[in-house]
Amino acid sequence: MSKIKNIIFDLGGVIINLDTTKTISEFNKLSKLPFEAIYTQLQQSTIFDLFDKGLISENDFIKELKMLTQSTASESELKQAWNAMLLDFPSNRLNLLTKLKPHFRLFLLSNTNETHVTEFENTLFETQQYKNLEPFFEKVYYSCRMKMRKPDVEIFDFVLAENGLNASETVFIDDTPHHVQGALKTGIKAYLLPKEKEVESLLNELNLI
Repeated sequence: MSKIKNIIFDLGGVIINLDTTKTISEFNKLSKLPFEAIYTQLQQSTIFDLFDKGLISENDFIKELKMLTQSTASESELKQAWNAMLLDFPSNRLNLLTKLKPHFRLFLLSNTNETHVTEFENTLFETQQYKNLEPFFEKVYYSCRMKMRKPDVEIFDFVLAENGLNASETVFIDDTPHHVQGALKTGIKAYLLPKEKEVESLLNELNLI
């Protein structure tokens, strides 16, 4: 392995704990239809991609969910259900980033939306007293502010080019297989973080800590 100088981290399931079943469960309390079916249908359409790319507003996204779920819940209740998947920031992971920062150029690259950004930044401040994740990284990239989304190669190429990174000197860690595959196409050394495995353990295996 070439000497690694840069590490790009995914957010959900890597830095913040995430449980999408909680969002499904909350929507099932509000919806006239099983949310599993709606959720699958939405994945086949473009609504989640559009929201993650910042191409539709939060208001339009929530209204679309309300229509598709045939829910009589308020938009506020639907937003809370959408945010239910976002859990906590374990202190050991934030401490790990602090430990790594003097030795590597660290970046965050997340598929997310403005609704979730507001929610997890509130959680971060309430529990860890940080207003955002910027103190832990050289640069934070959110898909909704880039108009691009993983696993598209263009988003990885953008991060590499903007920061003058050599792909062969860069590690990317994500918990989603097709995101890892997208990064690999650029020459980045990309690794899947299995569920129930801590990112620190993976970095140990890669001899990065």
